[in-house]
Amino acid sequence: MTRYGYFGPSGTFTESALLSWADAQESERTAYASVDATLAAVRAGEVDAAMVPIENSVEGGVSATLDALASGTPLIVIGERLVKIRFVLAAPAGMTLAQVRTIGTHSHAWAQVRGWIGAHLPEASYVPTLSTASAAFDLAGGGGAHHDAAICAPVAAEQAGLAVLADDIGDIKRAVTRFVLVSRPTHIPAPRGADKTTLVLYQRQDQAGGLLRLLDQFATRGINMTRLESRPTKHSMGDYCFSVDIEGHVLDERVGEALTGLKRVCAEVVYLGSYARADNAPAHIAPYNTDDDFRAARRWLEALRDLVD
Repeated sequence: MTRYGYFGPSGTFTESALLSWADAQESERTAYASVDATLAAVRAGEVDAAMVPIENSVEGGVSATLDALASGTPLIVIGERLVKIRFVLAAPAGMTLAQVRTIGTHSHAWAQVRGWIGAHLPEASYVPTLSTASAAFDLAGGGGAHHDAAICAPVAAEQAGLAVLADDIGDIKRAVTRFVLVSRPTHIPAPRGADKTTLVLYQRQDQAGGLLRLLDQFATRGINMTRLESRPTKHSMGDYCFSVDIEGHVLDERVGEALTGLKRVCAEVVYLGSYARADNAPAHIAPYNTDDDFRAARRWLEALRDLVD
């Protein structure tokens, strides 16, 4: 039986993402209090794989996940899930909306409800919590919480026994969070034709045109990027690496050639996996960049080299 970890506690959107994985509902599942702790459990062999958030359609990349994947013992992404985000404002039974003075939730959730809070509870103050679910369960824990109400998923409010004061309070109704399933690098899923590859790229030195040199490795091979974010390396001020998602699989000829080009021009290339896209969208392959095109070009070159004495 596979052992799964996830950024918890129970009742988070991360747990929902994990439960959508093929065998997760019948497998052992362990919640961890932070992204770092979740991925450390994978590295230590406490679990076989773990689900963590990596990107939100409103707030962008999840810094804790991007940084934890970019350093330390290598891990790879073996799958992804997209979860539509719906928030409720929940509180202990008997509390009314007018009585709410402090609201606990995760920072990414708070960013997605600021408009609603400004319109309905402009005097309420924000109390950061480790997760949306912990905000709810802290309220149900018997007086230890530092907030009056919680912004969380409907399932967390239900599990914590809280009353819902307001439903579907997100400012953007089509908000989606992307989650990735991460394991130790023991195998890479086979290509399906609708794949994504994740990389972290480190420049040799900070100089004019440095990022362009990296991106050119994709552009000249007709590879579309679906995400590009800079993250500080924490070595010195102004020193950044680049976290990138591209369309395609490491076995695709165009992706393979791009990786060899990046290995040549980068100080370091961290390969974080090739895996099936959650939306099943096929890659957009530019003209003259199919696998057959690359193989034909290679055969032509090899034929020329065969003529050398």
